[in-house]
Amino acid sequence: MAFEFIKTERQGHILIVTMNRPEVYNAVHGPMHNEMAQCWDDFAADDDLWVAVLTGAGDKAFTAGNDLKATAAQGMKGGLPETGFAGLSSRFDLEKPIIAAVNGFAMGGGFETALSCDIILASETAKFALPEVKVGFFASASGVQRLSRYIGRLAAQEMMLSGRTIMADEALKLGCVNEVLAPEALMPRAMEMAEQLCAVSPSSVKATKRILNSMLVAEGLPESLMYSREVQADLAQTYDFKEGVQAFVEKRKPEWKNR
Repeated sequence: MAFEFIKTERQGHILIVTMNRPEVYNAVHGPMHNEMAQCWDDFAADDDLWVAVLTGAGDKAFTAGNDLKATAAQGMKGGLPETGFAGLSSRFDLEKPIIAAVNGFAMGGGFETALSCDIILASETAKFALPEVKVGFFASASGVQRLSRYIGRLAAQEMMLSGRTIMADEALKLGCVNEVLAPEALMPRAMEMAEQLCAVSPSSVKATKRILNSMLVAEGLPESLMYSREVQADLAQTYDFKEGVQAFVEKRKPEWKNR
């Protein structure tokens, strides 16, 4: 299937997926969400593909996350596919590993997309944040749930409530990423790791992921994400939500009203 907003490439048993809207730092809008959901559906169904590597076009951004200009123009209409942000954040039946090669900043939904992968490799130039509170949102696409599971609640709360940005070295220290590499070494290392995963039993990898997925389900993550959608829908009705998005588009400081 041909895609407009992502690029795909096969190398043996490996699928390379590149988010391809560099003019907006690979920000994700409705059509791109749907393309990525279809891409992961196809990946899951193809027995000859065992591992995927996900990255972003250009050298500045993995993905800036939610396309706020599209949100300002269209509101929350259309929503996300059932499988969540970038077709990944609410997908609990994929039994093949995805390696995130974070080649630049991963903000908001971009960080949540990386957190929805199985292994996260970061360029030294990578930056991470869940800055949704700065624009009237919250990290509803699994950031609240996943980051607090991965790095502990206290550290995650400080990041989520302040919206501050961390550099790659701090992300490694906190446990947000597996490795930090020089920019030119990122994709070669991602491909090397993908080959390592292809060298072991794909059936055993699938079995391992089946258990990992079941643990997330047992912990109530699907229900928590559905509740996040309800809370986000309520938040979208507030003045602060509309003001945050509009201020971002107009490149000015928001004037919060707490209503």
